[in-house]
Amino acid sequence: MTYKATLSLLSKQQRFVPNFCCDNQNKLIAFIGGSISEISVNMAIISAMHKTPQLTYGSFLAVQHGKMLFPFLYQMVPNEAYQYMGAVRLLQHFRWTWVGLLAVADDKGDQFLQTMVPMLSQNGICYAFILRIPKCNYVDKLIELLIQQRKNYEIVADRKVHHFLSRVIFNNSAREIVHFDGNGEMVASFDVTNWMMFSNGSVMRVKVGRLEPQAPPGKELTIHDDQIVWHQSFNQALPVSICNDNCYPGYSRKKKEGERFCCYDCARCPEGKTSHQKDMDTCVNCPEDQYPNKDQTGCIPRVPNYLTYKETLGIILAILIISFSLITILILGTFRKHNKTPIVKANNQTLTYTLLISLLLCFLCSLLFIGQPGMVTCLLRQTIFGIVFSVALSSVLAKTITVVLAFMATKPGSRMRKWIGKGLANSIVLSCSSIQVGICTVWLFVSPPFPDVDMQSLDGEIILECNEGSATMFYCVLGYMGFLAIVSFIVAFLARKLPDSFNEAKFITFSMLVFCTVWLSFVPTYLSTKGKYMVAVEIFSILSSSAGLLGCIFFPKCYIIALRPELNNRDQLIRGRK
Repeated sequence: MTYKATLSLLSKQQRFVPNFCCDNQNKLIAFIGGSISEISVNMAIISAMHKTPQLTYGSFLAVQHGKMLFPFLYQMVPNEAYQYMGAVRLLQHFRWTWVGLLAVADDKGDQFLQTMVPMLSQNGICYAFILRIPKCNYVDKLIELLIQQRKNYEIVADRKVHHFLSRVIFNNSAREIVHFDGNGEMVASFDVTNWMMFSNGSVMRVKVGRLEPQAPPGKELTIHDDQIVWHQSFNQALPVSICNDNCYPGYSRKKKEGERFCCYDCARCPEGKTSHQKDMDTCVNCPEDQYPNKDQTGCIPRVPNYLTYKETLGIILAILIISFSLITILILGTFRKHNKTPIVKANNQTLTYTLLISLLLCFLCSLLFIGQPGMVTCLLRQTIFGIVFSVALSSVLAKTITVVLAFMATKPGSRMRKWIGKGLANSIVLSCSSIQVGICTVWLFVSPPFPDVDMQSLDGEIILECNEGSATMFYCVLGYMGFLAIVSFIVAFLARKLPDSFNEAKFITFSMLVFCTVWLSFVPTYLSTKGKYMVAVEIFSILSSSAGLLGCIFFPKCYIIALRPELNNRDQLIRGRK
């Protein structure tokens, strides 16, 4: 019927002879299409062949590449996609995510659902139900409109009309601009209307917003919320339309089995993760230099963790280091002042001074462990400590061996006399120290220490530390010092009862016992602590073991020099050897 009605417009009014001009006839300048898209399409097929413009005022023609197929079709209704988009924006504005869909039970309703349902899902909105409404009967009105539209003729060239329509722009009675875009679609805006329903049954429509499809994305909809009057059953409060409450920051959404994505449970963020927005699908990790706050709603910058001179622990350790260093310098000065006395001359002055200087350097090298780790301090602090302490232990070992050999040399016919002298003691110190120097050199060449950061061990803190590079080499350094201490302990223990007034073997035995105890307890404590406390443990171990050597070996001599000078004479030395 549509084809016949269209073809009849192109024929003489009295005779239906398509495609032939049998008599003079009026020039058809344009068609006015039907009220539904199917009729408009059928008319457009014929009008396109004759290049006759067609205006359609019915529902929007949703055809892919419509402008290429129907270049002379002008649609006087806005694109329905704008209305769908406006509906979605309206739902988003009021945060309504749980809705129902009503659609006419025809092809048009199918098209609506096929378009609307994916749009809702893409914008985080779910539908609780879909209700299909029976189709109304529009046939009678359609026929009536077709009959009326046949009488609309003008004697104007159709191409001029087409050219005119493609560029037409004017204001309608509502003072709105009317024009077509490049696809022949009418460019239009939409009003958002509030239906105000009164108790007497009357209704008043009030404009409360505007939808501008051509506006930038996200700004298409404008709503004046203060002008909206809700139904009295809502008590003038914004209606809520959600499947369940929102998941607040610190929680993430957890899908309910068998339910739509708008229906979900809220799960607390796992430890170490956060969510800073409502309804986040997953909790996220903080950047490495930050950590979650207590509520797991945001991230807080981590605090640097290293031993400094500005905190109490660092100040106390620095005072101890300086104090022990000054005591060592005082003892060294005392021995230099009384270097002619028997108690100083009896035990190899060179070894004594070497031991005191190495102990002084041991105290001072502890300062390298305080402060922010840098490349230089990381390279030096363990290696210098290992070498200097090895010199101290080598000196102790040389002292002990010298005492034993000196006693054995006093026996008649002993061959040990040729071994006694400064050369033997110096050789022991140099050889034992050289081994430690070699270990440290290999360490620096193979896998040297370097500044590092640890962001995992302590919550809320960044540990600035020296990575030892090779843990094996670090424990080799400690192990070699332990070996020297054990050898010194054994030799001193065997020589503890030798008859000598100034025999140091007893004091060396006790000092090595203190040394071994300190460093045996150091290893498990060092491994069980982190950050600045791990550094403090090592400093304390260095100070304790060095102070043990200093106190056990030199305090008895200082006591005699300062408080019992009568014992510091040759007669006392000879009497003690008998």
